Amino acid sequence: MEKFMDKDFLLETKTARILYHDYASKMPIIDYHCHINPQEIAEDRRFENITQVWLGGDHYKWRMIRSNGTPENEITGDADDRVKFQRFAEALPRAIGNPMYHWTHLELQRYFGYKGVLSGDTAEEVWNLCNEKLKEDGMSARGLIRQSGVKVIGTTDDPADSLEYHAAIAAEGIDDFRVVPSYRPDKAVAIYKPGFVEYIAKLGAANGVEIRTVADVKKALGIAMDRFAALGCKAADHGMDYVMYRVADDKQVEKVFKRAMAGKAITMEEAEQYATAVTLFCGREYARRGWVMQIHYCVQRNTSSRRFAAIGPDAGCDCISTRECSEALTALLNAMDKDDLLPKTVLYSLNPADNALLGSVIGCFQDAGAAGKIQHGSAWWFNDNKTGMQQQLTDLANLSLLGNFIGMLTDSRSFLSYTRHEYFRRILCNLIGGWVENGEYPADMDTLGKMVQDISYNNAKAYFGF
Repeated sequence: MEKFMDKDFLLETKTARILYHDYASKMPIIDYHCHINPQEIAEDRRFENITQVWLGGDHYKWRMIRSNGTPENEITGDADDRVKFQRFAEALPRAIGNPMYHWTHLELQRYFGYKGVLSGDTAEEVWNLCNEKLKEDGMSARGLIRQSGVKVIGTTDDPADSLEYHAAIAAEGIDDFRVVPSYRPDKAVAIYKPGFVEYIAKLGAANGVEIRTVADVKKALGIAMDRFAALGCKAADHGMDYVMYRVADDKQVEKVFKRAMAGKAITMEEAEQYATAVTLFCGREYARRGWVMQIHYCVQRNTSSRRFAAIGPDAGCDCISTRECSEALTALLNAMDKDDLLPKTVLYSLNPADNALLGSVIGCFQDAGAAGKIQHGSAWWFNDNKTGMQQQLTDLANLSLLGNFIGMLTDSRSFLSYTRHEYFRRILCNLIGGWVENGEYPADMDTLGKMVQDISYNNAKAYFGF
């Protein structure tokens, strides 16, 4: 029997252990997509207790605790932080097979030196140990970044954001890691969602444009891109419920926009016409600027209207959509590609059934100038577990060039989530090690070692241009 999460955790073969310990583990981290709040980095936030740094805003954990029958006020409500931590600790032992179990104990080991097992019975011990450790100098927001070996953090930012905290970080001239904004124009695209009219006014005000037409929307988005670029932006991200592609002429798109701005109802077909026009504008602009376009899709959001009304979005009530998007996706990519304005693009579907689809799609639009110009993104959200990562890596290897993959991201709001990169690297090395020991690939450790280092760090550095 193997020891619980020891140094060879998830590494089943000799080759896997060599690849991880001698190559992958030594690489720094580029966390090119996350939801860290840049204000917390600018102010170098200190956390008073483990609940603040662990459970605050983490809908992964909220969802798990909620599944254990815990009252909502002890999850997201006004209950004491110690009570919230207790409820998490009580639910955790039931999470066998869930990546949350592994992530939690990796974080306890790496950041707090705790080699035990968290449960309801050990919660008081862990609470006291972690809270004492959080008082140390190296446990602030920046301290956690540094001890994790993070070189670049790509936050997720709205075109209407002031970017004041990014500017403050940049002005300090920090030389051992970078924090750059990533452009997320979802609210300017989603004309069919509540709050669109109010958002357009906010977008215009933030970028000095009085928005009356679709051309004004594009102008404001372009000015925002300039502001983002000045602070080192290298990527944009489009979060889509599903991939929209419905082309209409400018006159029709303008008509849809004006109706929406007047508070009149529009059909989803009309919404798709507007969304397609704005998305294509953005994508072509990214290509001109050398930015990377990320597309996340196949999500059902805020499925519990009762909880949405009480808590709001990102409360743990989103789920996988099974909507078929393949033809819309390829049409969207082709519309940019035919004008030679398809940017480097990373594709993520929340539906794991799309893995092979994405593996085949990316091969249709690869091009000179960037190895792996179109990427099948890492296993996302409900798929960033052992099974999901193995499947994404296997499907990518089967259908494309795994050696050109840009690797893992945290997609997290927590400064303790960087161990997810370690988790991914262990799974990657174990998968490749297994293929080698099965005689499916030569035991050329120089080639293999460079490959896992590239996937862990080097490929992302080159791809985004950091």
